[in-house]
Amino acid sequence: MTILHATPRLSFDVYEHRLIGENVKFTASPNTSGAFQTGAPDTIVIHFTAGSSLDSSVNVLTNAESGVSAHFALGRNGDIVQMLPTNKIGWHAGKSHYKGRSGLNRYSIGIELDNAGQLKPRGDGTYESWFGNVYRESEVIAAQHPNQSVLGYWHKYTDIQIASTISLCKVLCEHYPISVVVGHDEIAPSRKVDPGPAFPMHQIREQVLLEISEDETHTESNGVHTGSLQREAHDAVPRHIASPVNRVANVSANALNVRKGPNVSFPLIENGLHKGEVLKVLEKQGEWAKVSFTKVGWVNTRYINEITEKSPFKT
Repeated sequence: MTILHATPRLSFDVYEHRLIGENVKFTASPNTSGAFQTGAPDTIVIHFTAGSSLDSSVNVLTNAESGVSAHFALGRNGDIVQMLPTNKIGWHAGKSHYKGRSGLNRYSIGIELDNAGQLKPRGDGTYESWFGNVYRESEVIAAQHPNQSVLGYWHKYTDIQIASTISLCKVLCEHYPISVVVGHDEIAPSRKVDPGPAFPMHQIREQVLLEISEDETHTESNGVHTGSLQREAHDAVPRHIASPVNRVANVSANALNVRKGPNVSFPLIENGLHKGEVLKVLEKQGEWAKVSFTKVGWVNTRYINEITEKSPFKT
């Protein structure tokens, strides 16, 4: 596991709600509900893209017809693309709930990490993503996600990605009243598995929020009152925009049978699917969908959620 205290802190700053630093660029997304209200953002939500590259994910997140967006996307080489000013609401959290609040888009900054997500073993020591890329064993960890019932295989994050994420979270905490750092799987546990077991969420959360606590303690000891963080309820802005980008879905059931045809009379395909896995939707017949993962088969559409080019994006 990465030793987080040894990761370098990169030099970032925020000016007029835009990130400034080396290897940072801005590509605007039109997908926003407008400005945060007073007291927000107070939360950071971490996602994986489950996409093939940083560029492909940015293309989806900045597509006016996709109905999704996030504030930042981080490449595997540490590059950062900002797509929304950090005073604007993004569409990354979807139907979500955390500690008594729903609709986390209204309170949170979304950070997407370029990562293939959950992978399928190919039986030869390599692993395959839903979009067909193959990964060596050294690029994968085997771990059971808390939201799943079986062992899964997950694409590793790079050290520079983790270092960039920590530095980005810290600079955001310096400029906004952020006191919560969570994964998408924590605010939508029935639907999502990102950023997954390969991401050291607990250690990063502790490191980022511990520094905030230490800074506040130091400030108060010098006679400056920091004040409490506000968390006002905001008006919900529903978004139900169909995605023309790709017909993709993720599994919403804990376990899902896959059949050789579009009804229960067809035999099962061995090794069914598990919650959070991403599928290509090839066609539909009534309540059944023909899907592609590492195999091709039919599933009942009641147990999948259609999404965009990759799993965390669709609300």
